[in-house]
Amino acid sequence: MLAIFTIYRLKFFTFLVFLFLSSFYTNAIQSNEIDLEKDTYYYEKLAEKWDNIFPDGNRNAAGPKFFKFLIEQDLEFDEFVEYNKRYCPVSGSLIRPGSQPFLLSLNEDMTNNKVCGDVYVCCWPCSCDSMKYANTMEISHSFKGVKKEFTVLTIKNPCSKDDFPLEINREYFCKGTDMNKDQVYSVDDNMVIGFLHSPRSCSNNDTLAVNHHSITGKQCKVRNSTKEDELISGMGDIFINLAN
Repeated sequence: MLAIFTIYRLKFFTFLVFLFLSSFYTNAIQSNEIDLEKDTYYYEKLAEKWDNIFPDGNRNAAGPKFFKFLIEQDLEFDEFVEYNKRYCPVSGSLIRPGSQPFLLSLNEDMTNNKVCGDVYVCCWPCSCDSMKYANTMEISHSFKGVKKEFTVLTIKNPCSKDDFPLEINREYFCKGTDMNKDQVYSVDDNMVIGFLHSPRSCSNNDTLAVNHHSITGKQCKVRNSTKEDELISGMGDIFINLAN
């Protein structure tokens, strides 16, 4: 009798585990569907504004144009954050819904302290270029009357460069040797190119995760140690010529 009771108890326990796993799996699928639906919404809304952001169609290395456009819209902060997942700060490309960010380690402007966070990019070389050529800075802005502090990616003012990349619409970025503040968002001598998600001082675990990742560790080590005139990767090279 005890053996039969034990068998039934095991079967009941197994049934409960099955129900729990089924519920967890169903909720995970529903959550992914909701995330994808949300990503698609912000992607399509941003794509609709393409011609307004880039009247000549040239988005080369123009992440700063996206950022400037978005920060000037009448958005809730959460909306602003979501829109900043849908373009690449390095290339200026739109980022397809469902794309996952890279955990990156970057230098903080002025201090060179290591700041870690998530960056959405269109391709893996852009993650490497972000870590080598961009800095981070904390700024503040009011959204619907509510002041928020957040972390952005920046590069130094490129407008005094004698070899400003010909592939980029210079008027989007510059007025003479000054940054064109009607077109890009600047702080002191820094041009904001994008948004750093989930920023924090790099922990040992963050550093290990970045360094041991197949892209941000192994492939970025090769890319970022290659001489710039030997790099052949299209859009990333344009950004490097702009930011370096």
